[in-house]
Amino acid sequence: MSSFFIDRPVFAWIVALAIFVAGALVTPFLPVAQYPRLTPPRIVISAMYPGAAPESVDNTVASVIEESLDGAEGLQYYETTSDSIGELEIAATFSAGTNPDIAMVDVQNRMKQIESRLPQQVVQQGISVFKSTGTFLMLVALTSTDGKRDSVVLSDYVNRYMLRDLKRAPGVGAADLWDAGEALRVWIDPMKLREYNLAAADVTQAIATQNSTVTAGTLGDVPFVEGQQLTATVTVRGQLISPQEFGEIVLKARPDGSAVRLKDVARVEVGRDSYASFSRLNGKPSATVGIKLSPQGNAIETSDAIRAKLAELSRSLPPGVAVVIPFDTSRFVHVALHEVALTLLEAVLLVFLVMWLFLRDLRYALVPTVVIPVALTGALLALYALGMSINVFTMFALVLAIGILVDDAIVVVENVDRVMREEGLAPKAATRRAMKQMGSAIVGITAVLTAVFVPMAFFPGSVGGIYRQFTVAMIASILVSAFTALSLTPALCANLLKAPPRDARGHGAHGKHSSRGFPAMFDWTSRKYSGLVARVLRRAGSMFVVYLMLAGACALLYMHMPNGFLPQEDQAQLQVMVQLPAGATQARTLAAIEQTEAILRREPAVSNITSVVGWSFQGSGQNVAMCFVDLKDWSARDIDAGALRDKLNRSLAGIMDATVSAQMPPPVPGMGHSEGFVMRLEDRGGIGIQALTAAREQLFDQAKRNPAFADVHSEALPDAPRIVLDVDRAKAYALGVSFDRIGDALGNTFGSTYIDDFPSGGRMRRVMIAADASSRMTEADLMNLSVRNLAGQMVPLSSVASLHWTTGPSVLTRYNGSPSIDVSGRPANGVSSGAAMAEMERLAQMLPVGVGFDWTDTALEETRAARLTPVLIGLSLLAVFMALAALYESWTIPLAVLTIVPLGMIGAVIAMYTRGMPNDVYFKVGMITVIGLSAKNAILIVQFARTLHADGMALAEAIVAAASARFRPIVMTSAAFLLGVTPLLVSSGAGAESRRSIGTGVFGGAITATVLGLVFTPLAFFIVVSVQRFMQRKFKSMTREKPSASTELDDLPRADIQGSRDS
Repeated sequence: MSSFFIDRPVFAWIVALAIFVAGALVTPFLPVAQYPRLTPPRIVISAMYPGAAPESVDNTVASVIEESLDGAEGLQYYETTSDSIGELEIAATFSAGTNPDIAMVDVQNRMKQIESRLPQQVVQQGISVFKSTGTFLMLVALTSTDGKRDSVVLSDYVNRYMLRDLKRAPGVGAADLWDAGEALRVWIDPMKLREYNLAAADVTQAIATQNSTVTAGTLGDVPFVEGQQLTATVTVRGQLISPQEFGEIVLKARPDGSAVRLKDVARVEVGRDSYASFSRLNGKPSATVGIKLSPQGNAIETSDAIRAKLAELSRSLPPGVAVVIPFDTSRFVHVALHEVALTLLEAVLLVFLVMWLFLRDLRYALVPTVVIPVALTGALLALYALGMSINVFTMFALVLAIGILVDDAIVVVENVDRVMREEGLAPKAATRRAMKQMGSAIVGITAVLTAVFVPMAFFPGSVGGIYRQFTVAMIASILVSAFTALSLTPALCANLLKAPPRDARGHGAHGKHSSRGFPAMFDWTSRKYSGLVARVLRRAGSMFVVYLMLAGACALLYMHMPNGFLPQEDQAQLQVMVQLPAGATQARTLAAIEQTEAILRREPAVSNITSVVGWSFQGSGQNVAMCFVDLKDWSARDIDAGALRDKLNRSLAGIMDATVSAQMPPPVPGMGHSEGFVMRLEDRGGIGIQALTAAREQLFDQAKRNPAFADVHSEALPDAPRIVLDVDRAKAYALGVSFDRIGDALGNTFGSTYIDDFPSGGRMRRVMIAADASSRMTEADLMNLSVRNLAGQMVPLSSVASLHWTTGPSVLTRYNGSPSIDVSGRPANGVSSGAAMAEMERLAQMLPVGVGFDWTDTALEETRAARLTPVLIGLSLLAVFMALAALYESWTIPLAVLTIVPLGMIGAVIAMYTRGMPNDVYFKVGMITVIGLSAKNAILIVQFARTLHADGMALAEAIVAAASARFRPIVMTSAAFLLGVTPLLVSSGAGAESRRSIGTGVFGGAITATVLGLVFTPLAFFIVVSVQRFMQRKFKSMTREKPSASTELDDLPRADIQGSRDS
């Protein structure tokens, strides 16, 4: 193939340009993301049981829905949360690769099937099923710049004019408005109701019957009488539209014509539909929408779509109102990918400088450089064809590939130069001869580098998505690079290079200048290296012992490496969780939030603070809140997010009335709510919630004394105070008081019951009923409540019931149908997540019988990936062996090449140990790359030594000659690779932890793969061939004793026997 392109350089250019142009054209259409789709599909089921306790929601709603979910195709696990305001959320996580649309339809169908088994109030409120991730993509806040509008007005505006557009934006999975919208509130006075002999149920019935839409028909409709000349629609004002009209609703009419109206027993106003939560932006009222990404959404594209929509909506905002985005996780993605792109450009420049340093001729350096853009665009073309994206891992693959892409071209250029110097041939003739020598080596290197990455493409789970896209980008660029090295590179060498002058032959491309400076030093090093190889072969036995010691050290160090998943990055964001004692009021929580905001505002690194009172990732309630903290750009602050978190936690510990902690977001958006790990303790033996809580406290007590953990806590809310109303059913029956009427009276007075709707500004708003605040504050208010009996008389609740105080759960959680409690934490500084999780598992195994545990979110994916890592490395080594054995029809080359792999791995492991980094996903990717790099360098020596030995040269002499001839291209290609990786090694800014993680392992592995590989590759080939010869001689002596076997050998042609020996 090379000869064809040597004679047709224009054709070679056309092919390369076609690849480049095609790749450049599709690049703008490639989606851009931080990661491939790592988060498994997540379907959320949401329901509401107004006024119900968590136990009631858990027993009557959650258990029924969970039972219907069991057996759903692709379902991995589900987590259920029932809280004290009657909200239920079930997050069902499906296996990676499941179509989220089909999964959602399946769940919706299952919900339809069990609706009849659910309480009527739940069905009336509606069951929502939607696709969503677990974390927020961004927050959108509407604020009053002139201070004239409160959060109710702002949230009503969002509800009316913005929320629907935000929900319809491409990629949005959910858009949650934390601030309640408008509703018509009917605040009844129980004492006045008693005066008029009325019950709360009378009020709800009157509102429902007197606020209804009437369809009256048409006057003069067909069929009509002869002569009818007019038709008109009859309308009746059935629905009421203002608080004044609702106040005129008649509750009771007297014989004298007077009436008791709603305004006589209640205060009617337009208020909030819920007072459970509200938000603030930088200490001022706001209406905030939390936007979550859909499972198939792209963070950058969705963020851009929302920004474009907000720009459109902001043009119609009323004066004094502004819309802002105080929190956007896609900002980190933008900056991180920009940093990787800069790293890519730096790597290209450094590789070019290395080639110029060695070749000392601009034309020689340009030939390999041309390969880079062609191979990179070829990889992008492959990503587009396979429906993949530009993300951190595909970009890392391209950065690592840069040092590999030029390898084949460097080997060709260097070999052409050597042939011209040593044999005095013209460039075209020298190129033909060089390609005959190097063609098989290039094919072999390509086969090895391709084979080593192939097993990664079939890795299961979420991590498999990472490996697949990295593999495609790497293999595509390597294949294009190899094709270019066999087509365009020889064409350029034959037509662009010039034969050195006679007085410069033997000095390389740099000609007469090679007698001094760097070339002279390199020539001296090359001669010393040849002597070193000869001495190593003479001391093969002792050097083999050294090799075994190095390989053993590599295995030992690797087995003791702490495991990890993905580095915790500085994403320019923090989350602050606020929790007050059980039973604390919203006013106390607001005071704690104000103290928290004051501490946060003192930090120069903080840009925006979005606070939510009454809601957090831990649950809902008056005693919880949280802050989303947006930090300034990385270049605008002198402290990273991790250090700021620790600093803030020391300051926040001074807030006396609350437990306040700052946390970093999870490394993978959608996998959990915050950094660290989450373990679920489960009641698998029916031991009860109290025993399960005691087991958690036992685990906490042990973990908090363990130095492996920086923090161990539970996100579950503590038990809250409760008043238990004990109804004497016998006495109630005797007085004619039905249990249903007691429930209605309590719900309409102390709950917040949804009665009906009313039109307001083109939208339907809810009508809600509850007792006025002054009538539901004390125990006396509860016991003074009256209930109408069957005879129509009002009976005080104190006549049929008593009460006592107790405590009960604020939130109940279940995991896969079993009662559960979470144990969350993060490792101490210097301790990997894998080591901390292993220690937590050890402690959890000491818990009482009946308590089980499971990892979830990021921790679950980490444990799965760690279990399969040895299989991945083993398959990669096997793939290299099989590729070499099939390519060279020999067992010798694969064995000699694979013996060098541990020498590259030991450098990678030592480098990670030196910088205190774990065996995470990035290191595993780097390790596979090092295996390929080690094998590549070994092939260059082993293949040439095998050729020289087959031509009749003595084994040791052939090995020394091959090592000497390949020393320069190996050093050149390795130096190019090392400098190409250097920008990753010294990264800073957004995404630096990931770049340093992958760069450290690859850099350390490349150094030892080169330095130790140059020494031990000749030794490995020498030992393998010597052992093979010994076995052949042994076999030959045995066949002499067995004539039948000897006869078979004697029947073979002499050439075949010789070929067999040489192999």
